[in-house]
Amino acid sequence: MADFAIIKAAIEADFPDWKVWRSDAGRWYATRAGSLTDQQLLSGYAMTVAADSADSLRGLLGEQAHPGEG
Repeated sequence: MADFAIIKAAIEADFPDWKVWRSDAGRWYATRAGSLTDQQLLSGYAMTVAADSADSLRGLLGEQAHPGEG
């Protein structure tokens, strides 16, 4: 498996509005660098998403580009 720093950098390069980290338990997280409006939150946008793998996290971040359409 590739080094965490390399994977993190690649995800953040593909999704520059997000900051990525991994918990001690190995779960992957991403938090938006900016804030959301109430309307965006009501529309399904999330401030933070979590996944069991880097690939799953990428999928969630892709869905967050247009929540509710996937």
